[in-house]
Amino acid sequence: GRNVLRMSSGIQVKTKTAAQKSKTCSTESQPKPSDKLNPKTIDPFRAYSQPPSAFAATYARGGIPCRLVHGSVKHKLQWERPPETVPFDPLLLTLAEGLRETKHPYTFVSVEGFKELLLVEGAAEKAIPLLPRLVPVLKAALAHADDEVFGRGLDALLQLSAVVGPSLNDH
Repeated sequence: GRNVLRMSSGIQVKTKTAAQKSKTCSTESQPKPSDKLNPKTIDPFRAYSQPPSAFAATYARGGIPCRLVHGSVKHKLQWERPPETVPFDPLLLTLAEGLRETKHPYTFVSVEGFKELLLVEGAAEKAIPLLPRLVPVLKAALAHADDEVFGRGLDALLQLSAVVGPSLNDH
């Protein structure tokens, strides 16, 4: 019986340290308590008065030729026409801009759309001329305060790099 006790107490100690670790991680991204007192950071109308982002506006008016299809297990994109036939300019740039979104379905559509567009035949030839405009957009995602946005930017950059290869080096 003594061994069981020792094991369970060891587990409790482990979970405690894990909880402490996660606590320190999550507090860094939390707003400071002082922000609540600062009238500049409080704007009850902000959510309503904020104009939609360029990506959200484009999506709303049907300028992005794919839509999110809710699956029971996995979401997927449905394209209005084959992605091979879609012009990379401006769509690839718009999807890259969408990586900075934090709302569903924009996050999914931008990530999945960017990925699927780069998978089409001839993607490299279509993407390379856009690099001077594409790279700053991806850099903005990488510089974003939101960790998830940073992650999406990094994934997109790796996908782009895999497609265009050394052409990315100049940027």
